[in-house]
Amino acid sequence: MKNTYTAIKNAHVVLENGIIFDGVILIKDGKICGFGPAWEMEIPSGAECIDAEGAYVGPGFVDIHVHGGGGASTCADPARAAAHFLRHGTTSLLSTTDYHMTFDRIMDSVRTIREAMKDTKMIKGIYMEGPYTNPIYGSHADQNPWHGAIDPEQSHAMVDACGTDVLVWTIAPERAGIADFMTYARAVNPSVRFAVGHSEAMPSEIRALGSALVPTIMTHTFDATGRRPVPGGTRGYGPDEYCMQTPDMYAELISDSCGIHVHPDLQRMLLHAKGVGRMILITDSTVHNNPTPAHLAHVTDLNFDHNGGIAGSKMTMDLACRNIMSSTNCGIAQAFLMASTNPARAVGLDSEIGSVAIGKTADLIFVDDLFRVKRVMLGGKLCDI
Repeated sequence: MKNTYTAIKNAHVVLENGIIFDGVILIKDGKICGFGPAWEMEIPSGAECIDAEGAYVGPGFVDIHVHGGGGASTCADPARAAAHFLRHGTTSLLSTTDYHMTFDRIMDSVRTIREAMKDTKMIKGIYMEGPYTNPIYGSHADQNPWHGAIDPEQSHAMVDACGTDVLVWTIAPERAGIADFMTYARAVNPSVRFAVGHSEAMPSEIRALGSALVPTIMTHTFDATGRRPVPGGTRGYGPDEYCMQTPDMYAELISDSCGIHVHPDLQRMLLHAKGVGRMILITDSTVHNNPTPAHLAHVTDLNFDHNGGIAGSKMTMDLACRNIMSSTNCGIAQAFLMASTNPARAVGLDSEIGSVAIGKTADLIFVDDLFRVKRVMLGGKLCDI
């Protein structure tokens, strides 16, 4: 009978609560079946041994907010986009729609993604960024068709087309009729998560949605949000402030190399307010061919819209991890939490992926201390990257 054990040895094993230096991970039938310090781990006879050569071995990245990369859209060509990100350590992703897509494009994208999910196991579901956000916020705002009242017939058609494959739906609480839309979306898919984004909602408006519809994620915190004036001329407050004061809410963060999306001081403040357990690194990677504005010629990891505004990034998650370590005082284990464990937990995938734990799928990556990806493992099998 063929032996099904694989042992990864000489590894710095990254766990949720620390790092095992000189550790071993045991894998059987594509699942993690054991891990620990080398001195206490017995490797089964005949097991296939993989020498990590002192690399950090942790859970594959889980990018829950990604529109495309490597020239491929996660909505139009999901499999090719997934292959691009796999080479950089992302083993699970949510294909993310654009908030300014037309109704027909959204419906086409949903069909394409759901079909790709049958063969591309990396694609775990759909992240619907809109369309019921505030149309004045975000790139390509002048091209956003989603103004006016929410059409129930149209919105129900989108929800029905998505079924249970939408894991996150970004909404702006200030949109008229948004609670009715959310109620229908939750009825069709009881496990769907709601995120606040592209919004200027005040905390009172978010709370008014009620406990059954409370958003649990903040879409790219500090980006594409607004604050309305308040009486007396004091500083306004909006969805970002709501997120920072709500302990159980996850905060997505785009940590680019030059701190353009979110200044490093704000990144440190957000990490201090939320704690490492409620931060989610995302790439918000997009596919655009617009020129980089002259004053940002030094920036290499961002995309821009036709007006010169920021339109997502060119990042991969390995770079996002390196950037967050540079911008804050976090270390490698904390970066893995924000790039793998927390996003998996936030969207309900943590029973299968997101951490090194017995019974979880052996989606693992081998990185050095600069988060350069050396090897990628999917389902216990090394990938050709």
